[in-house]
Amino acid sequence: MRHPELSRRAFLTGAAATVTAVATSQMLPGRAAYAASAKGTFVHVFLHGGLDGLSVVAPTDERVLEDVRPNLLMTERTALAVDRSFRLSSAFTPLERYLKDGQLGFIPGVSDPRLSRSHFQAVDMCDLGGLPREAGGRGWLDRLVDQLGPGTAFRGVGVGGTLPRSLVGTNGALSLSTVDGLALNGEARFKDPTLAAIGALYKDINHPVQDAVGATLGAVRAVQGMAYAPADGVEYDGVGLAFRQVAQLIKGGANVRVAAIAMGGWDTHEDQGSQDGGYLHVRLSELARGMAAFFTDLGPAAADVTVLVSSEFGRRVAESGTGSEHGHGGLVMLLSGRKLGSSLLGRWDGLGKLDSGDVPEFNNLFDVYGSVTQTQFGLTDAQVAKVFPQRRYAPMKLFNA
Repeated sequence: MRHPELSRRAFLTGAAATVTAVATSQMLPGRAAYAASAKGTFVHVFLHGGLDGLSVVAPTDERVLEDVRPNLLMTERTALAVDRSFRLSSAFTPLERYLKDGQLGFIPGVSDPRLSRSHFQAVDMCDLGGLPREAGGRGWLDRLVDQLGPGTAFRGVGVGGTLPRSLVGTNGALSLSTVDGLALNGEARFKDPTLAAIGALYKDINHPVQDAVGATLGAVRAVQGMAYAPADGVEYDGVGLAFRQVAQLIKGGANVRVAAIAMGGWDTHEDQGSQDGGYLHVRLSELARGMAAFFTDLGPAAADVTVLVSSEFGRRVAESGTGSEHGHGGLVMLLSGRKLGSSLLGRWDGLGKLDSGDVPEFNNLFDVYGSVTQTQFGLTDAQVAKVFPQRRYAPMKLFNA
């Protein structure tokens, strides 16, 4: 029987529609896909829209909150206790065990002086790790991968329809919607010959697409032998389905170093809801369930994983009608297999003096990014400084060790 006819066009519009490979010389196809030895995974979850951090975790001793956001106050009856007299939204109940175990923490008042209240400018700067002229168009996660050295075809992964700008640059990254979709259809006996034939089509063509196709084929080969089932009792829904893809790769031994997940719907100008229900509480609950399912699914492998959740900015301290407006100081959440120094991390000087009605910047966003990844991967200060060019990196003590 003859093999089905193959063409470059068919491959690029078929399998490559499921996974996008950004080609570079460091992408390792085929048998090299599992050769790297770097340990641990950093997962960055970006919440598009501007998260109201004071509706996630808030101090109990700030009278100004009672005065200017009476309908958005944390409810003592249902809130979870956090260090330094803060309360945590009941939406995070699925993660309560990690809070008690010292693996869930929150950093308030996070921003950068250069961040505006424009979604487009702020998201761009968060993705690049600085202003465009400073970053040279490369995402900060791409520069982080520089410091981690060569790796597998899965060392940088974006879960979704397009590759996040934070992973765009000179290194290789894969963008996939589902791991299971990274496969060739058809009879099993034809799969290996088909992969070989596609590889031959793009061999020695002196074009960047050769590296992209090689990386994609390496990923397809690796996934073919990757058996996966969620741990008993684990169910994924909503954004949790993106976490499921990362769990599948980690449990399958794909040596993921950096993964990026995006979640929209955080621009709560109206109908934000209360701490015990409503739109924002539903979104936060979905996020918390996904994170909890992810760590439960990983089991012992979660010890080498850190999840960082951030947004482009926060919201103003005062409520506005039924919602909140764009503000400055935001919030970063951490869930880690490592012990954190506290459940409320970083500097907090209170709300006695607001920044034009906003939460002041007590902790720099890029120092937070750098400090988390430094601990996760054992980087030096000099290496982290290369991830965030043209600014002075100031390490923060966020972990116990």
